[in-house]
This record gives sequence, structure tokens and C-alpha cells, in this order.
Amino acid sequence: MTPEKPIRLLLTGGGTGGHLFPAIAAAEAFCARCPGTEVLFVGTRRKMDAESLAAHGFASCSVHCYGLKGKNIGDLCKALAVLPFSFFEAVRHIYRFSPDVVLGVGGYVTGPVVAAARFLGIPTLIHEQNAVPGLANRKLGRIVQRICLSLPDTGGYFPREKVLLTGNPVRQKILDLARTKHHSSGNECTVLVLGGSQGAHALNMLVVEAFTGIGKETLTGLKLIHQTGEKDEAAVRERYRDAGINATVSAFFQDMPNIYGQADFLISRAGATTLSELAVLGLPSILIPYPYAADNHQEKNARYYESGGGAILFQEDRLTAELLSETVHGLAEEGSRREKMGLAMQKLACPDAAGAIVEACLQAIR
Repeated sequence: MTPEKPIRLLLTGGGTGGHLFPAIAAAEAFCARCPGTEVLFVGTRRKMDAESLAAHGFASCSVHCYGLKGKNIGDLCKALAVLPFSFFEAVRHIYRFSPDVVLGVGGYVTGPVVAAARFLGIPTLIHEQNAVPGLANRKLGRIVQRICLSLPDTGGYFPREKVLLTGNPVRQKILDLARTKHHSSGNECTVLVLGGSQGAHALNMLVVEAFTGIGKETLTGLKLIHQTGEKDEAAVRERYRDAGINATVSAFFQDMPNIYGQADFLISRAGATTLSELAVLGLPSILIPYPYAADNHQEKNARYYESGGGAILFQEDRLTAELLSETVHGLAEEGSRREKMGLAMQKLACPDAAGAIVEACLQAIR
């Protein structure tokens, strides 16, 4: 594709990896398509966000902003009182950076920034990762020019004429791995467990009980890689060690392409970014959605991949360690089933999601 002239891209989004990683992927795609492009990310004050963006060579700044949904009356009043200040902070950042286009990737901070950009007459787009959009994106859908979606809008949340199904952008290192990863169809398996940033404890305990309790004998011989989150790391590592389980345990893994490259299948929450990565990699999965996610969006994310044949879905309150153990054992033993599920996952992937979002932004600029 012929390179285009550089632009000034302002990205904005909430404070989770689920918002940050697609934003980074979109920014990388912009820089490849339009060499010399300058990027500014306006987000929350999370130190991790600034460090991740700086590692990729992208500048960042923040606005004072608080979430509105699910708050008590005191926090809600505080968030509403700060909104005008957030808006004018966003206006100042936009005026200084002078972007050609503004892309919101979800989260409460997206609201005032995208609204300010629209007020200033700058082309605006949003990207929604989940099956059920968050409050900010639902409201912004009325005013932006284009709405890019990871999953079909089965709930009719957005004006149909604005919607473009792009998929969820995946980091370039994950795309590179997808081209080289070979899947095992034999019976020697590595199981990767991803607890997610929310509600990891309940999933961690289910998995530990499945591997060290009633299912210990049937799961002997499996290699286990378990990302626990900070609070459970020591306890989980000790349980596996005492049970003689071959497990690699860490609060977080920095080199996810390397970790994904070792996995044959996963036990995971159902965050949109993780699912899009698993689809690109063709990794079959046992999905246990976080039951307290806003609007139960994780379960709705998971059902899309379950209905496509790439995943097995369990609701947390109906899942026992014994049932989880049986399911893991079945997947470990049935290489042909894993292969079939992996192919089904790949059919649901959108490896060029970032490119599609870049094209939508360039059209808005034109």
C-alpha cells in the first residue's frame, strides 16, 4: 500500500490494558501507513499507561476525570462536578497538539476528550471493543462521524449508518507470532491461565483446586503457566509447589508473545483484547467471564466465540473445580478437538483490524 503523508493523531481511552493495547496497535498501524505520523495519547493518570506508551515511543498526557457508572451518590456528584474541568483540560490538550483526527478507544476519559474534539470541529471516531458498549461510547456514538466495532452490534446500541465492523486491533508482535506459531495436536500440552485484571482471585482458586485437588491425577503431566495478578502470586505458587505441579507462576508476564507461543490452550477471563489475540493466534479456550463486568459484557463477548466453535464457556457460579478438571483433561487428551477449535477461533479473527481503523480515520480526515 502506498504510504500517505504524515498526520497528527490524538488517541484517548480509559485506564486498562484492554483499552491501551488496541490503541497502541492502531497507532503503530498509522505510523506504518503514514510515516512521520505524530501520536499523542490522552488518558488517565495510571503510571503503567505512560510507561507502556513511552516504551513504544508515544507521548501521553492526562485529564482529571472519574467514572459515572455504578458509583454511589457522593462519587457520582464528584465525577459530575469535575466534568466541565475535564472538558476544558481536553480542549487545552487538543489546541496545543492540533490533531488531524481524534480516535477514542473507550473508557470514561474518552467522553470529555472526544466531545471537546467534536466541539472544535476535528474529525472524531470511536472504537468499541466489547459486545456491550460502555457508557461513554454509547453517548459519543450520537456525535462522532464513525463507530468502529470489534463485534457485531446485535443490541442496536449505535446508529447503523455510522457503524463499521473492523475487529479489535492486535499488537504487531502478536500478529508476527500468529504467522509462525505451530499448534500441537498431540497429548503433551501446555495450559495457559490468564486471570485478568479484575476478579482474578475466584478464577485462580478454581484452577488451583482443579490441578491440586480432585483432578490432580488426571492432569498430571500437563505443563501449566499461570498469570495470577499481584495478590495471589505467592499463594498460588506455594500450592502448586506443595502438590508437585509443573507450573510457571507470575503476577504478570511482560513478554506475552513468548507466553502465548508456548500455550496449546487457555483458561481465561473474556476481556475483548485477550479474545481478539486468542482468535488471531487460533488458541482454543475455556472462558470463564468475570461475572461483575459492566453490563455483563464479558459473558456476551465469550458467547460470540463459543457460538463460533472456538471456545468453551462456563459461568463462574456454575463451575466447580471437578467440572473444570474434566474439561481440561478432555481438551488435553483430544488433540483433534483442539485443532478444530483453533481453526474456528482463527475464522473469527480480524488480523487487519488496525488497518481498517486507520482507513476509516483517513476517510474522516479527507
